[in-house]
Amino acid sequence: MAREGDSAALAAYLDAGVPVNLTNTNGDTLVMLAAYYGHTSTVEVLIARGADVDRPNNRGQTPLAGAVFKKDSAMIELLMGADADPSAGSPSALETARHFGLTIHIAS
Repeated sequence: MAREGDSAALAAYLDAGVPVNLTNTNGDTLVMLAAYYGHTSTVEVLIARGADVDRPNNRGQTPLAGAVFKKDSAMIELLMGADADPSAGSPSALETARHFGLTIHIAS
């Protein structure tokens, strides 16, 4: 549901008790999956329910670093608005931007 952007169904599952910081075997949280696939409304649903926007996956990647990698300005803005830390993870969003020579504004 997070990967597909099915916000309504995901909200219903979360409201029924599914943990908002649930991860898959790769350590990807629901926020990571929704953010990586560009589903801002789904990320908003997760943030509203207390999702950890800085939780890294098993490779050290955060949702914000993924959004920077994808050059998704709307997602970057949404995550930064939810107090995502651009220095979190390895590589961090800041390091990812530098590595790819991106000029995406990620400072709060």
